[in-house]
Amino acid sequence: MEGATPAKEGSESVGALESEAATRPRPEDLVARAIAPVKAEYLRPPPSRSVAVDSGVEDGSNEKKSSSTNVVVKEKKSRRQLKRERKQEQKSTKNICPEVAKSGNVDACPYRGNCRFNHDMDAYLAEKPPDLEGTCPFVSAEEFCPYGITCRYASTHRQQTSLKLEVPATKISEVNSLNKDLQKLLWKNKVSFPNADFQLKLLGLERGNGARANSGADHMKNHPENNIHLDDNKEMLCSLGAPTTCVENDCLDNGSISDDSRPLKKTKSQADKIDSSPKTKNFEESQDSCLQNGLEDVSPNNLYSSKNDLNLKPHTREIKLIDFRGKLYLAPLTTVGNLPFRRICKALGADITCGEMAMCTNLLQGQASEWALLRRHSSEDIFGVQICGAYPDTVARTVELIDRECEVDFIDINMGCPIDIIVNKQAGSALLMKPLRMKNIIQAASTTLSKPLTVKVRTGYFEGRNRIDSLVSDISNWGTSALTIHGRSRQQRYSKLADWDYIYECAKKVPDSLQVLGNGDIFSYTDWIKHTLDCPELSTCMIARGALIKPWIFTEIKEQRHWDISSGERFNILKDFVQFGLQHWGSDTKGVETTRHFLLEWLSYTYRYIPLGLLDVVPQHLNWRPPSYSGRDDLETLMASDSAADWVRISEMLLGKVPEGFTFTPKHKSNAYDSAENG
Repeated sequence: MEGATPAKEGSESVGALESEAATRPRPEDLVARAIAPVKAEYLRPPPSRSVAVDSGVEDGSNEKKSSSTNVVVKEKKSRRQLKRERKQEQKSTKNICPEVAKSGNVDACPYRGNCRFNHDMDAYLAEKPPDLEGTCPFVSAEEFCPYGITCRYASTHRQQTSLKLEVPATKISEVNSLNKDLQKLLWKNKVSFPNADFQLKLLGLERGNGARANSGADHMKNHPENNIHLDDNKEMLCSLGAPTTCVENDCLDNGSISDDSRPLKKTKSQADKIDSSPKTKNFEESQDSCLQNGLEDVSPNNLYSSKNDLNLKPHTREIKLIDFRGKLYLAPLTTVGNLPFRRICKALGADITCGEMAMCTNLLQGQASEWALLRRHSSEDIFGVQICGAYPDTVARTVELIDRECEVDFIDINMGCPIDIIVNKQAGSALLMKPLRMKNIIQAASTTLSKPLTVKVRTGYFEGRNRIDSLVSDISNWGTSALTIHGRSRQQRYSKLADWDYIYECAKKVPDSLQVLGNGDIFSYTDWIKHTLDCPELSTCMIARGALIKPWIFTEIKEQRHWDISSGERFNILKDFVQFGLQHWGSDTKGVETTRHFLLEWLSYTYRYIPLGLLDVVPQHLNWRPPSYSGRDDLETLMASDSAADWVRISEMLLGKVPEGFTFTPKHKSNAYDSAENG
């Protein structure tokens, strides 16, 4: 009888396992509920976390719970106090003169005693944090480190700081930086835009006809309609010459534009009335500004000639177009789509890259932080920039400025951004309800630009009321070379699945001259192949969040395989990002912390990747919610954590300990399955 007891216990344990397996949901059921079907042996209970009040790190998962307990009220400082602190910081020993730091010689500064920076190298070295482990990213790239003794890897410079001016110049691997002289002219509103102003006149969009050709410095003052409501469309269209009856028939009771509406026609522009009388209202009102642009006369006989032989820009159809067909296109991604990240994607197989969205008004005002979004690396062989604006004059002038000052292959206009601050300024997705303004912006930009112009839109503004299909053929006639359609409305934001059937419908309506690109939820090579095969009219598919979570998706598509990447290979990709980040933002303390910040922003997306070897069903889909699971090793488990504290721990493995008082809160809610605000 005693010998039967172990057998009884063994049968009970087997029975418990069988009952547990019977109650466990099937992988098909989990997929139907948008839950990732992780193998049972890797599942674990969610970790219990105690949020420290003084940790300074907020987890995205505990954001709502800790918002009331982890609130740090910062003292609001006056402008005078902030100015005093800036002056004190400039004279502190930590703020050493860049020329002194670069050369290691106090006499290298041309300003000597008038320099606003500190020149005491001994005091700086006494307070400088210890060097980080590893090699200086500039030295490893066989370049001269421009940060000298301030570099956090200065011990690997091989006595570089003792070298003098005969040191070879650093290789120029980045272009499109803002020239200081140009910035000062932009500040003073002294930059001329002859091509943009001329094209605006031809389109009848000069001052007094609904759009004032003015620089960013005066844009807000001269556009009080920045805060107009939907009901103001009627007044704006009437000021452009549109018949009042057409506006009334084209508007719904709630102020939106009906789905079957087309862009309203306005009065003929001067280009259409070359043989008519020159004494029109538009010509009289634009006489002074036309003379400033070098035109002797604004009469129709002189519209195509000028004192300075102003050459008309070729139409987009005459410009050498970019063939997007079959190419892997990395979407412009706010915050995370920075230059180091784009270099990672290029190394992993991306063909086309595009910079982060830049606001037209900020570019025209000469804001250095906005111009930094236009930077291009030498490895980006096909590169474009994305801009966002609400008015034809600002967009046209920005396009001319970029075309003149930057090296880009194309310019993309964002007419689908769903962010509230953008939509409230009548830009982004707000333009989807204003087809006439869309037309004016595209025509003004395409005729001013000497490079291809592309446009990115959504299916519509309101969910269930798609309307971009009624505009796609017109968008082609307005001068667009390529059109990207994100398969969601503005109201959806990033919730629910992208409507690819509607994208197919739009792609079949456009003429052959317009390339159509689809965008939304591409997360594996099977997704990319399916969409390109289901609709041959699509030129290619743009990859956005899928690249944020797993940038090796470009390798998977080119090699047509599911890559079960190891944690070590993923960590090496993070190492490369850090190297590229230090080369881009700098290897001094400020550059290190900037690199850390953007690394953490990226890690707030990458944790959502689930290794293929852990899934019962492959490939992973973008809308799957990952359960709590353990990886195949400790590093893989750490990378799967949704805790910001663990992301900081990963950054410390690459960039050393965080400074005292470090704080980090993810800028974006990266979870597409979160309940989105449906505006």
